[in-house]
Amino acid sequence: MAAPDGRRRVLLTGATGNWGRAALRAFRERPDVHVVAFALPTASDRAALAEFSDMENLETSWGDLTRYTDVERALDGVDVVLHVGAVVSPLADEHPELAHRVNTGGMRNIIRAVKAAPDPGAIAVVGVGSVAETGDRNPPHHWGRVGDPIRVSRFDEYGQTKVIAERLLVDSGLPRWAWLRQTGIFHPGMLEIRDPIMTHSPFTGVMEWASDEDSARLLVGVSSPGVPEEFWGGVYNIGGGEPWRLTNWELQLAIGGAMGVADIRRWYDRNWFATRNFHGQWYTDSDRLHELVPFRKDTFEEALDRAIAAAPASVRSAGRVPPWIVKHLVMKPLARRPRGTMHAILTEDREAVAAHFGSREEWEAIGDWTTFSAPEPSRTPAFLDHGYDESVPRERWGSGMYRQAAAFRGGDLLTDDVRTGDTASPLAWRCAEGHVFAASPRLVLTAGHWCPECVRDSAGYAAQAERNPFLAQLQVPTVHPS
Repeated sequence: MAAPDGRRRVLLTGATGNWGRAALRAFRERPDVHVVAFALPTASDRAALAEFSDMENLETSWGDLTRYTDVERALDGVDVVLHVGAVVSPLADEHPELAHRVNTGGMRNIIRAVKAAPDPGAIAVVGVGSVAETGDRNPPHHWGRVGDPIRVSRFDEYGQTKVIAERLLVDSGLPRWAWLRQTGIFHPGMLEIRDPIMTHSPFTGVMEWASDEDSARLLVGVSSPGVPEEFWGGVYNIGGGEPWRLTNWELQLAIGGAMGVADIRRWYDRNWFATRNFHGQWYTDSDRLHELVPFRKDTFEEALDRAIAAAPASVRSAGRVPPWIVKHLVMKPLARRPRGTMHAILTEDREAVAAHFGSREEWEAIGDWTTFSAPEPSRTPAFLDHGYDESVPRERWGSGMYRQAAAFRGGDLLTDDVRTGDTASPLAWRCAEGHVFAASPRLVLTAGHWCPECVRDSAGYAAQAERNPFLAQLQVPTVHPS
């Protein structure tokens, strides 16, 4: 259903966030689209939307994602829902209950409201997930694709909420939907982040970034009536492609260099940064989304230049500050704050230490900068086994393939009456731990989901892998150099 004036009507949740505001700037250039920005009626959200007060193709629907009546009202007459809104880290780490209430509750309300619409098939829903759904993928397991195990890092409630929300949408029964797993968004505001989560990122880790402007172009693109039909009903990784594949150390050097920092190593001790339990991948399949809905125009260098230009003078001139001041008055206190890696060490929080470093002994063995070598992970794409013959077209999928996939995950298919070619209807499965759950074949085989109870037990992944060959591919003991 189009807007009364014939324009396409798009509902954008999360309109006041970094990605949301970038999307509004992109939609400003599309007068053929009428955008409904869904936002909380708070002073901060009103201030964020003040930038768009003169945007003629914008209206605001004030409400709360956790209130069904607010969502139902905002959905009235829309053609596309861009569900970007969420409580993200680090706020999600501090308030996990809020993250679950908003991130999973909001998805449930959107699905319910679309189903209640006069013609659910006339409303396309684009949900947004995260690279955090697949968790720690340090080298040598740094290449990934949709269908790899859903496996969230410990203490990452944001990632857990996105796993649940993805599961809800994929098996919602809605006629037109897609799920986009967003990677790290490089935006100007990230240069001003001062939170203990900074210490969670291993130097050896990787990320295939995307800029806020490219991500905004993607949202405009998927809102178009010209989106290829094959796009719908799919789960996709968002990534900038080969030029945006950086190690975390390369990112540190690039940002530091742009700020005029001569030697970033003088800002902190090497062992302040975790050696594992973060998220990030280089994708073997991110080009697929760009092929369907072209959105890549930015280069990393252009995005970094924009970020530096938009940053406060204190950030742009950080290289002029004596390094010892940054180290001892900024970074050291930050690392020692709750959720920081050094807070875990100082308080002898064994579970947090194990998550970040493996053990106290492994942390003590990290060493100083004199033994550090810049990471050079393999640039050759690598693929995990998904446990079934991926060359078989979906219209021929059936019980034999599903039993094979279940066995590779250490479990069983319990449903006897399976219709060949029906990949969307939920079936009954049992995991190696004995949990029985419902999931469609496309959720399990193509999206990498398995037992919802087991994925919640992030501390138990190693034990699960003893009976789950699918998961065991990522549990092979490896050395995590810092």
